[in-house]
Amino acid sequence: MGAIAGSTTITLRCSNGTLYAVGLNAGATAGTTYATRLLANGANTLQYNLYTSSADTGVWGDGTGGTQVVSGSTLGFTTPVTLTVYGKLFDSAANQLTPPGNYSDTLFVVLSY
Repeated sequence: MGAIAGSTTITLRCSNGTLYAVGLNAGATAGTTYATRLLANGANTLQYNLYTSSADTGVWGDGTGGTQVVSGSTLGFTTPVTLTVYGKLFDSAANQLTPPGNYSDTLFVVLSY
């Protein structure tokens, strides 16, 4: 079947020149880690992860354990900063054996400025 990729955005609006760092927690599903986040439907789970680039080279996390945060400087309230979060549902044996259904996870965006 192959991996399934998607993306979403986080938008920041701050006064001009504000330095920021944006991290993501690992997620709320039991057993999740930054290496393999989990979507849940009851006791069933799907493996996925979130990345800072479309090449899936940096796991978006809190800056620990090899994860990355995204940082920069804002240009003012009228010029929002838009950060893209890239997601991938793994093409793994575990995912292929998981029954169909609605799967979800809860994450927190941590903004430091």
